[in-house]
Amino acid sequence: MSNVRAAMIGCGNMAQHHLKAILQQPEAGQFVALCDPDPAALDRSTQKYQEARLNPPQSWSSLDAMLADVGRELDAVFINTPHAFHNDQAVACLEAGADVLLEKPMAINADEARSLIRARDRTGRLLVVSFQGSLSPEVRAAVKMLRSDELGEILNIHAVVMQDWKEATTGTWRQNPALSGGGFMFDTGAHLLNTVSDLAGEEFEEVAAWIDNRGTPVDIQVAAIGRLKSGAMVTLSGCGDTIPGVERSEFARSDVCGVCTRGVIQTGIWGRYLRLQRRPGRKLRKVQVPAHGGLLAPIPGRPLRRNGKPQSTGSGPADGLAVGCLASVGSKGGGGNPFGVVAPVSLR
Repeated sequence: MSNVRAAMIGCGNMAQHHLKAILQQPEAGQFVALCDPDPAALDRSTQKYQEARLNPPQSWSSLDAMLADVGRELDAVFINTPHAFHNDQAVACLEAGADVLLEKPMAINADEARSLIRARDRTGRLLVVSFQGSLSPEVRAAVKMLRSDELGEILNIHAVVMQDWKEATTGTWRQNPALSGGGFMFDTGAHLLNTVSDLAGEEFEEVAAWIDNRGTPVDIQVAAIGRLKSGAMVTLSGCGDTIPGVERSEFARSDVCGVCTRGVIQTGIWGRYLRLQRRPGRKLRKVQVPAHGGLLAPIPGRPLRRNGKPQSTGSGPADGLAVGCLASVGSKGGGGNPFGVVAPVSLR
């Protein structure tokens, strides 16, 4: 995979987190370009390369200039910018011929999401939104059980997400609605919404919600209820003003619980564990799932690209691509960092 050529667009805090892990896995590909209007962010990225004893790539302060200079040489880009810039930047990169790995949320409204879908279809490039829950073996196993009717009809889905988001994001663009598009439920909560939708596998018929900004310009606490087209009931709870570190607690977990006619299933909004109960009086038991594939986040049916050219994988379905290989995944035991894995999602 060392011939995959990628660009990191946006080199702020989240990008620094991803970059540190990705540089420990050079076989995933190489960044040949960094882009950020903030010289300090570019300097931090350069330092990461120096710490890894690698030569830093060329950097640009303008995306337009970067694409004009090297856009046609790129296989993929990884966009880690404030949410309000996602649409225009992703469209520009798709039109330049690159696959796009886009940090969540996909866009700040439905019109922009549809714009991205049209650009993806028009260019024939790949667009991937960074939802690691959907790619985790735990969520994939849960979806398989739910779709196979192994657990019967879905009756209820209950999901909760909690984090000390308010304090951690005070004074940053994440609490500026013009840049973020929303608050806690739009940011970290997007993982909950994606995993719930993935598990449900159907559209919502009705929804209602209550929001409390807790003295900020954006949502911090959210309670929502909904009904799926099948009639299944859904409850969603989000609290972004907790004590520090609660999302890593053994007991206060951000998770999703599905109640079915023949069992109960539970998984994390980022995957990481899967539990199941089928019989009365028994505790939820851990379900063993295959370890994550490691460094690569393969997307079936997509040919691997190297130096901009499709490559045969040699056997079986296509099992890799320029974007998916840039994911920084957790441990092979199925745990790992909750911000490292990317997942393909249906955008049609």
